[in-house]
Amino acid sequence: MVTKRKEDYLEAIDEVVKKKGFAKVVDISRTLGIGFSSVSEMFQKLAEEGYLIYEKYKGVTLTERGKKVAKETQNRHDTLRSFLVILGVDEEVANEDACKIEHVVHRQTMEKLERFVSFVQQFEKFPIWLEYFKHYLKTGEFFLSSDPEIKKKCPIYQKLKKEEREI
Repeated sequence: MVTKRKEDYLEAIDEVVKKKGFAKVVDISRTLGIGFSSVSEMFQKLAEEGYLIYEKYKGVTLTERGKKVAKETQNRHDTLRSFLVILGVDEEVANEDACKIEHVVHRQTMEKLERFVSFVQQFEKFPIWLEYFKHYLKTGEFFLSSDPEIKKKCPIYQKLKKEEREI
């Protein structure tokens, strides 16, 4: 079974390997903020389980199995970070939260989030409903209505009308 801890290691190893061609204990120790002996021990476990090729005192590389887990973990992370940023979460906080959530999110939920993020990213500008949501986040004002009097007061609607006139 791939645990959160193992996913973190595989993801970190993958990033270092992409940069250097291999990863050493010291690289992963720095990346994850974990002691050398713990990293060495995990390298051995991951090698025994078929996730990486480990030669003591030399670098490690990922097997195809290890690359697959690392890529899936990174994809979940990227999708979650993008989703949180779309919602208006600060990039740094979104990255931090994505690191935590990526290990526990249900596959069905992840599939829906991937589709949602992909859908939103297809637009040149954010969809209008997302503009309304961002305005709501900032001000607490909720303007979605077909009532012409409410639309007159809505800054998003007014901005759209102005843009239409400029075209």
